[in-house]
Amino acid sequence: MLLFKKKFLEAIRSGQKTQTIRLWKHRMMRDGQRSYIPGIGPIRILSVEQVAVDQLRDEDAVPDGFADAETLKTELRSIYGEKLAAGYHAFRVRFRVGDDQPAPS
Repeated sequence: MLLFKKKFLEAIRSGQKTQTIRLWKHRMMRDGQRSYIPGIGPIRILSVEQVAVDQLRDEDAVPDGFADAETLKTELRSIYGEKLAAGYHAFRVRFRVGDDQPAPS
């Protein structure tokens, strides 16, 4: 299950937000996995890849529902400040809402 703050749910429903950056000690999801977002419903995980927060660019921010990389990085530091300081790894999780079709190859 992926949990999101309420402020992100409409962007997910509208298809504006199709990915999320999560900080984990190790990879917690896999490509093709089915999951669920409360308030949204079922999702399919399309891909999970490790990323460096400091190297995120504007192109990375838009599918995450942010206008630019600095806004995304500010949000990540706000949510995950302690985990960033503790050396957790950042992962980009791309997802598709509302279908049970297999992930594309």
